[in-house]
This record gives sequence, C-alpha cells and structure tokens, in this order.
Amino acid sequence: MTANDIERIPLCNLRVSRDEFVAVWVAAERRSTKRAEQGVTDWYAGGVVTTCRWMARVVVRPSSGPWRLARSPVTRATTEAYEELIEAEHQAAELLDVRRPELVNSRPGWCEAIRATLNWAWRSSGPTPITLPLRSAL
Repeated sequence: MTANDIERIPLCNLRVSRDEFVAVWVAAERRSTKRAEQGVTDWYAGGVVTTCRWMARVVVRPSSGPWRLARSPVTRATTEAYEELIEAEHQAAELLDVRRPELVNSRPGWCEAIRATLNWAWRSSGPTPITLPLRSAL
C-alpha cells in the first residue's frame, strides 16, 4: 500500500472516514503478513485485506501473472469498485457461505470477514472488522 493508493481511494466507496478505513486495512495487512510468517493462513485477515483492496481500487500483483486491478472478494469481478457494484457485492456476500458452502471449511473466516468489512465500510453497520491497536494520547 502506497501513499498514492491511499490518496486515490474514492470517498464515494466508503461510509467511514478514509483514515479509519486505512487503519483497518493496515491492521489486516499486518495481521495477515505476521500469520503467514508463522506458516499460518489467516483467512479472516485475508478476507478483510481483499475487500479493502478492492474497495480502494488498488492494483495488485498476484503470486503469478501480471499486475492487475484488485478483484472483488465475492464475485471476483475485475471491474473497479463503484457504488452500485459495492452494493451488489454486499448482497452477494450475505449469501456467500450458502452459495459456496465449501468455503466455510476450506477458508475459515473468509465469508465472515468479507461481510464484516462491507457491513462496516459500506453500510456503516457494526464494529471494525479488525481490532485496531490502541493509539496513545499525546
């Protein structure tokens, strides 16, 4: 994530402040990286990261292949996120574990993370999907 990525986040894609969105995204990226270094796949953190990247319209480099626009977390659409598409993705996320029950066991926490992130960032409903580190008062 770069400063340019942060500046380019469309505010119309968020129902929370950009600063709070970025704080959650950073916390999820750190958690995912830390767990990977321990040899563990954290599907919950990965779901938050994937959803944030897509909503922020960032360009990513997958483990194989060229750089590309981040895909949507549920439908895997390659279209950049915009309001109507985020709403459609939110609706698809509500039924993700019903339509793709294999994800419940193969990617534990993935479906919940996507729903939690979209509920929080798009619907302004519920807590942050990742616990943020406490900030010290100066």
